[in-house]
Amino acid sequence: MLNSDQTDLDLPPTHSEPESVFSDCGRGGGPEDSGNVALCSEPRGAEPGEAGKKDLQHLSREERRRRRRATAKYRTAHATRERIRVEAFNMAFAELRKLLPTLPPDKKLSKIEILRLAICYISYLNHVLDV
Repeated sequence: MLNSDQTDLDLPPTHSEPESVFSDCGRGGGPEDSGNVALCSEPRGAEPGEAGKKDLQHLSREERRRRRRATAKYRTAHATRERIRVEAFNMAFAELRKLLPTLPPDKKLSKIEILRLAICYISYLNHVLDV
C-alpha cells in the first residue's frame, strides 16, 4: 500500500525486461550482435546515462534530488546563478548608496549602514514634506 509521499517510482524495478539478460544490448557493433538487436530495450543510439536513470527510479524523490544536486554540472550552474544574484544585489546597494547624503561623500558604508541611513533619510524627507 502506498502512502501519499510514495509514488510508483519508489518501488524496486522488476527485472523481467530482456536487458537484464543481455546487458551489452548490441552496443559492440560486431556481426555477432546483429541478432540481439530485437531483444534490446534501448536503441543503439541511446546515451549511456539512460541506463543510470533507470537505476535511479527505485530511489526516493529526496535521494534522487540529492544525487542530481551532487553533479558537477548542477553545482557549476548553481554557482553561476548565485554569482549573478550577488552582483545584482551589490549593484542595488551601490545605487541606493549614491542617493544618500553622507559626509564625506565618498565614505564607504556597510550594507546595514546603507539601509539604516536610507530609513533615516526617508523619514527625514517625510518630515520635511509634512511641515
